[in-house]
Amino acid sequence: MNTKNFTKQNSHLDLNDPEVQKFFFLYEDHAEVPYISPQRNLKEWLNLVSIGSESLVPKQNMVRFEEDILPGHLILLWRINFGTFTTISGYPKYFEYNYGINAAQALNEIQQKGYAKELSAIDSLPYLNAAQLKAILKKFGVTGYSKLKKSELTELAKEQLTEEQLAPHFKIRGYQITPAGKALLIKYPEVVDRHPKKKF
Repeated sequence: MNTKNFTKQNSHLDLNDPEVQKFFFLYEDHAEVPYISPQRNLKEWLNLVSIGSESLVPKQNMVRFEEDILPGHLILLWRINFGTFTTISGYPKYFEYNYGINAAQALNEIQQKGYAKELSAIDSLPYLNAAQLKAILKKFGVTGYSKLKKSELTELAKEQLTEEQLAPHFKIRGYQITPAGKALLIKYPEVVDRHPKKKF
């Protein structure tokens, strides 16, 4: 049974479970077995594979680069690079079913490796709408904002309020790719090149 790098993403699995064993058997020729979410109905998925309605994660997507990351990590970095990815963004199904990664875990890993970072409250202000910005300004007694546009409200909040004041009042934070992360995308352009594109 292919258990290479098993603990990196699938330590929650019971290797004695017959369905888990069937899953691992399907990926016997892959560099490692893709991530299986605890929420996945494995029995149903195995049946869909048997009738051709579901596909396996491509072999090339389960080969780690020298940085100990998978192609899916690079797709996550590419997604963050659009500037719209936040702490409340969902993870598309393709991260698990096409790239074989636990996207939430991958997000932590690319931050730990210095390829991306979570933004501060001040730098995350653009992710709030005008009403939310006005509510925060009002809470701190800032005046003269009633006719301001969202971009102007953001600048006013940055000028008048500190990180310590802002942080407790909203939870959303953006993510930003670092120069090291951008260099990684340049190093492995083929991963993004073969990914289906759409505008975000």
